Amino acid sequence: MPHIYLARQPIYDRKLDVYAYELLYRAADEENAPAGLGDQATYTVLVNALTEIGLVELVGPHFAFVNLTRGFVVGDNPLPFSGNKIVVEVLEDIVADDEVVAGIKQLSAQGYMIALDDFIYDESLRPLVELADLIKIDLLALDRSQLIEQVEILKGFKVKLLAEKVETQEEFELCKMLGFDYFQGYFFCKPKVLKRRRMPANQLAVMQLLAKLQDPDVEIDVLGEVISNDVSLSYRLLRYVNSAMFSLPKKVESLRHAVVFLGLKTVKEMVMVLAMSDAKDKPHELLVTSLVRAKMCELLASSSALSNNEGCFVVGLFSVLDALLDMEMVKLLPSLSLSDEINQALLTHEGVAGEVLAAVIAYEQGQWDSPAMKRFEQEHINKAYFDALAWAGDVEASIRQG
Repeated sequence: MPHIYLARQPIYDRKLDVYAYELLYRAADEENAPAGLGDQATYTVLVNALTEIGLVELVGPHFAFVNLTRGFVVGDNPLPFSGNKIVVEVLEDIVADDEVVAGIKQLSAQGYMIALDDFIYDESLRPLVELADLIKIDLLALDRSQLIEQVEILKGFKVKLLAEKVETQEEFELCKMLGFDYFQGYFFCKPKVLKRRRMPANQLAVMQLLAKLQDPDVEIDVLGEVISNDVSLSYRLLRYVNSAMFSLPKKVESLRHAVVFLGLKTVKEMVMVLAMSDAKDKPHELLVTSLVRAKMCELLASSSALSNNEGCFVVGLFSVLDALLDMEMVKLLPSLSLSDEINQALLTHEGVAGEVLAAVIAYEQGQWDSPAMKRFEQEHINKAYFDALAWAGDVEASIRQG
């Protein structure tokens, strides 16, 4: 799949369950395309991406949000997918003339859900609002009073409201209070800093286990003793090892047997993933993000012939640990006994592992022109992302089985 960037960004409901993914895409040379070829570039990206990867592989059972240029809205270009589970986003720069209104009516009749992107209400846009299923409001484009005014106006229509670019817990709580139905942004990847004197026992146990796993000289028996102190974790580990993901030739009944079949590195990674998946009151997508980042960091480092692939996996996995434990990264890292390289990567994105993590986060957020991404071959970074998505999906399924 040459010359294509394609990532996804989660959209949450009020319970912080994933409702949909917005597909972020661009042809690598799109910025240099001659004027008037925007529709063709969009069409090429969509067709190639969905043919090579598949919509189910990208979004699973969730809805997919896709941005459309005017040519697709008015019917000049056919859409390369059916309306089932698709939300088409009408971009804010599309003029609401009769042709566009007719095109939206036709898309709606074909089963597509209609979203208005980066929307600010104006009476001239009423025909679009009356046809829309969902309206996206960019928090960065409005101050608090303007946001409240927009919500009050739009409550008079039969539309769902989506707050995008939600970056803090406070913004999320405000939008919930105002009645928004869906939320998009990276607030869940940031810690909700709480004033407290001590870490809760369950989080302390996770920290102690993660610290023990970072000891390069840890013996299997010592590691087994640490894991056995958590009966639930021990049970889930064995269920995980014996799941279809690994298809081992015989049933594994002990940690030592698991290490024999899979190797200490793989078992340690599995235990870290399981320990982090026990976080309470956190959106499940936070674990998905950590899994995708971990594997993508490892694969990207490997394909680029960088050293310390195992360290890159840990950096990706732990990049959301501050949000998972609601502690600032600089305060929790001393408890983990990590190497200076990993600490530096997590805190400042410096060093080899830090540069890999910066590129992975830039790709995840659709920041295609980020200097961090330019350090790696496009073919490598694309393949690492899609392989990481597939791997994370397999891990999720195996965890649920356990």
